[in-house]
Amino acid sequence: MASSLLLSNIPVFSHQRSNGDTLFFRHNPSFAHLKSIKSFEFARPTRKNPVISVKSLQSCRKILAGTSVGETEEKGSVSDEFLVGEDSAAFDIGKQKLSSWVYFTGILGTVLFALDVVWIDSSTGLGVGKAFIDAVASLSDSHEVVMLILIFIFAVVHSGMASFRDLGEKLIGERAYRVLFAGISLPLAVYFINHRYDGIQLWQLQSVPGVHQLVWISSFISFFFLYPSTFNLLEVAAVDKPKMHLWETGIMRITRHPQMVGQTMWCLAHTLWIGNSVAVAASIGLIGHHLFGVWNGDRRLASRYGEAFEIVKSRTSVIPFGAIIDGRQKLTKDYYKEFIRLPYIAITALTLGAYWAHPLMQAASFRLHW
Repeated sequence: MASSLLLSNIPVFSHQRSNGDTLFFRHNPSFAHLKSIKSFEFARPTRKNPVISVKSLQSCRKILAGTSVGETEEKGSVSDEFLVGEDSAAFDIGKQKLSSWVYFTGILGTVLFALDVVWIDSSTGLGVGKAFIDAVASLSDSHEVVMLILIFIFAVVHSGMASFRDLGEKLIGERAYRVLFAGISLPLAVYFINHRYDGIQLWQLQSVPGVHQLVWISSFISFFFLYPSTFNLLEVAAVDKPKMHLWETGIMRITRHPQMVGQTMWCLAHTLWIGNSVAVAASIGLIGHHLFGVWNGDRRLASRYGEAFEIVKSRTSVIPFGAIIDGRQKLTKDYYKEFIRLPYIAITALTLGAYWAHPLMQAASFRLHW
């Protein structure tokens, strides 16, 4: 049915560019199964203001974007904008392979074991991580300075690896590059946990009524913004080949850079709770790095996706809810369904689990003596 509609009524769409020109493109039904801008043929329209049927556009959206688990489009519900990016957090249980998740578990266990031997445990393994932390700590007696140096090293390596991702993946492969990319975060996280209460106490609000609840809620919400960088868990463990995605739905409608927003929320909440100079230094460094990531991320997406990214950029915002407030982002009545998906349910469970496991995480980190 969808095919006949697409073939009988090929829709033509237009997009107003920043320089005032109007970009016209029409959908090519022979590539209807693709999700990116590559599935369009750019051309001048044969007629002005074409009439596009609701069923035809619904069919396009389903083919290009997919729907959530068990989701069906309501009658008459249609997006005001044609989706050119990927549908965030779309998860089809029917397409999952048990072997992939067994592979995921095996790879995750192997990587964690290797990290423990090579990087973490200095008593039974190489313990390179402790030697690295000791070398950085020897540069200054100030925990704040050491924290900022660690963040700077992390930022240079992290953003550098992101910027040279295409070259790095060609040299060592997508999977090895992702494992190396993820492992860099560990020293910074461990040092922060172990030294979070060092430094000068600037304020003490932990006993103030409502502060604990505010910090808890802010931290909880922050993970819904942080999570889009890992929408596909199989890519995190490099079971699936990691890709640079152009997400467009879900949390991306609120902000085009959810990880920056989530990191800012997490930092402000933890700084409010801890209230010392080390927490302030960590927050300044991490927020500054993620603000740079806004520019760098847009630059990389523009380079990879070209006109498709410009279209997504034109109807999204960096500041949360900015595009929604000024009318550039059109929300459907069933927008909430983009969050009723397994990945978001999983992050809810993992966030609650991480909160309850805080004492275990802190004890494990302290035993490293970094």
